Amino acid sequence: MTTNTNGFSTDIRVNGEKLDCVNRFKYLGAIIADEGSKPEILARIAQATAALAKLKTIWNDMNIAFSSKIRLMRSLVISIFLYVFESWTLTAYTERRIQAMEMRCLRKLLGITYRDHISNEEVRNITRQANGPHEDLLTTVKRSKLKWYGHITRSSGLAKTILQGTVQGERRRSRQKKRWEDNIPEWTA
Repeated sequence: MTTNTNGFSTDIRVNGEKLDCVNRFKYLGAIIADEGSKPEILARIAQATAALAKLKTIWNDMNIAFSSKIRLMRSLVISIFLYVFESWTLTAYTERRIQAMEMRCLRKLLGITYRDHISNEEVRNITRQANGPHEDLLTTVKRSKLKWYGHITRSSGLAKTILQGTVQGERRRSRQKKRWEDNIPEWTA
């Protein structure tokens, strides 16, 4: 995979064999794509939703306390979602998808469907009353990404060199794609 925006093709050979040029690949369970973090985030949402569906019998069991269901959801579903999330570049679209996934989880735990016409704010209030205050998923993602950024900027390793490094040339004209580091000033301003 290359990050070529000029349109010319690359010819990379290993032992005389030409390597294919791809738009995305999977490395250590995470999707690396030329279009950014969106495919990885959507894949993580799908995997977390599948894990949520597999635990349907637990969510429907009335003998399990809601606080226990929340702890199970965080350890069995949200942990799948949060794999390599520090590397994500969040856009308005992906932030909405993250919030929607969290609401889907809470509604499943409470047994509330969208046909019940209960707003998301009411679902959050019910959750707060039953389990006490907790941090929403998007806030967790943002806080942890800022924490990781601080850790890297205080270090003196290769990660800091890569994070603060620049490439010769200018960014292309027209609307720019959002970069990983563009999230940091947005959240700290």
